Amino acid sequence: MGWPLAVSAGLMAKSPRALVRTLWALSAGHLLATLLVLLPFALLLALAEWQRPIQLGASLLVIGFGVFRLIDRRHPRALTRIPPTQLALWSFAVAIAHGAALMLVPIYLGLCQAADLDAAHQAAGALVTANLAMALMVSIVHLAAMVAAGGGLAWMVYRYLGLKFISRSWFNLDAVWAVSLILVGAIALAFNLANWR
Repeated sequence: MGWPLAVSAGLMAKSPRALVRTLWALSAGHLLATLLVLLPFALLLALAEWQRPIQLGASLLVIGFGVFRLIDRRHPRALTRIPPTQLALWSFAVAIAHGAALMLVPIYLGLCQAADLDAAHQAAGALVTANLAMALMVSIVHLAAMVAAGGGLAWMVYRYLGLKFISRSWFNLDAVWAVSLILVGAIALAFNLANWR
């Protein structure tokens, strides 16, 4: 429906070049809008087609990062104290980085519609695909559970156990995290290699 704008531009400028420039601008806008809608689905299709190499590469990447964390014990100084004004941004970045809710995307898109789904996957599919309000409610319930568990633990340590307890009983979470990354990556790699077809 942009052609009347092109005609108008050409008539107002009394130049066919203005008509052509307007058509180019309209074409660029239309192409961008089309790509914005279609590109995510095309990327999902490419991910599905390259699933095996991506899984193998991701397994090796997780193992490599775990080994790196075991070797390089330095903790990033930027993470030692997050200013209160940046906590929401930090929480958002960390939630995105560790894939919060990413596991719901295949269910939401209907990619998990196999006949042999277990009860948990069927329930998750029913919750997520029900409607937008249900997806919002699931997100809020998840958030409430996370805040209640983490907040309760933080309050207990702050109120009753204190700093002395933390300094005496602290264990190296970075090493535990690194070992768990290596273990999970190795298990994923073993499963992917075992199911190689």
